Amino acid sequence: MDINTLFDLSGKVAVVTGGGDGIGRGCCEILAAAGASVVVSDINADKAKAVADGISASGGKAISLVCDVFEDADRIKLIDTAVKTYGTVNILVNNAGLGGGGRENPFKIDVDYVERIYHINVFAPWRLCQLAVPEMGKSGYGSIVNITSMSSVDKEANMCVYSSSKAALNHLAANLAYDFGRYGVRINNVGPGATKTAALESILTPELQEKMLKRTPIHRLGEVSDIAQAVLFFASPASAWISGQVIFVNGGGNQTLG
Repeated sequence: MDINTLFDLSGKVAVVTGGGDGIGRGCCEILAAAGASVVVSDINADKAKAVADGISASGGKAISLVCDVFEDADRIKLIDTAVKTYGTVNILVNNAGLGGGGRENPFKIDVDYVERIYHINVFAPWRLCQLAVPEMGKSGYGSIVNITSMSSVDKEANMCVYSSSKAALNHLAANLAYDFGRYGVRINNVGPGATKTAALESILTPELQEKMLKRTPIHRLGEVSDIAQAVLFFASPASAWISGQVIFVNGGGNQTLG
């Protein structure tokens, strides 16, 4: 394959959930820069529109759409809108998620919280896959990338629900690779380490950052671009024979909260 085509997404259509900020925004921007037409979905209409407008202003193709991944009507509308606007879906980035931050004392969280975290972190990605894969199969190109977490393999206090939901997302992808391969669709996960987003900033202290850096061979915290570049790899022809895998983008280390 020509080296210039390995990361070329010209003519492809990408759908990104939680695309209005942070890692989701980075994914939208890099996929558009690689040539994809992007559907920027987010629960926040203004943020989604700002990302889509920025892509368009830079010469890319993007539209925005309000999507609460907790609502099935919104999930259906998201995939339908991509198909009606651009003709198909080739790439799905399941980025929207909730939980974590060391706030999950098992004796203080309630059943509704647990159900909501699993619904958004596990069921919603599965449902969006179910909706998107038939379109990907018809198009002849399909790549799904789920954003998981280092927490899916770490063990620490007050993280039981978020961590186990992300572990479930890993195993979901490993198994769905068998189901989707016959349609020519790949599915992989990207697991960020401590990445400089608003979510991390809400809990990061100088002391915690120092602890994290001591456990990080590449001695810095992650940037959104680090995660987005891994997503681009899985979305692109460069990873054509890779499916059911998890790549952890973490500077070679382990940035737990404890």
